Amino acid sequence: MKAATKLLLLTLACGALTLRGAEAAAKSADGEKKEFERVEFSLLGAFNYVPPGYETASTPDGKAAADAKPKDQIPDFVRKLDAKKVAITGFMLPTKFKDGKVTEFLLMKDQSSCCFGVMPRINEWVTVKMASGGIPPLMDTPITLVGKLKVGEVFEEGYLSAIYQLDGERLLEAKS
Repeated sequence: MKAATKLLLLTLACGALTLRGAEAAAKSADGEKKEFERVEFSLLGAFNYVPPGYETASTPDGKAAADAKPKDQIPDFVRKLDAKKVAITGFMLPTKFKDGKVTEFLLMKDQSSCCFGVMPRINEWVTVKMASGGIPPLMDTPITLVGKLKVGEVFEEGYLSAIYQLDGERLLEAKS
């Protein structure tokens, strides 16, 4: 068996196991459905996503060009999380403040994405908009947020800006 085929099979198996674990974690010990599903960046980033070239990313009206076809790059095991209530743990990179609280931010897989680190892959961050009032700025500690996850390409001014968005409902925990 070729090395590429082995790698593909291993990647698919890992993705299936990760998803199965996420589904199991969504149920409590007595089998009742939980309020939300815990989702890890190991699942969200478990595939390679190649953003479309900026020259073909959109048409003048801001819609994705027909030849860009980025949608088939997000696997079904991730797409099935669309519109689900989830809890995700990561690191905050604030983008908007109001009255001393963070109302919009990136939730990133790790801190190496900030400042002088390595640029994260597009499936290693989630764009978050808090529903009410915002939360305190907690940049140097992992935080867990609960909210409704949207999975799909987001284009701003013709450029791909995200593939994950979270309508943040509340801060579940902050680890110090």
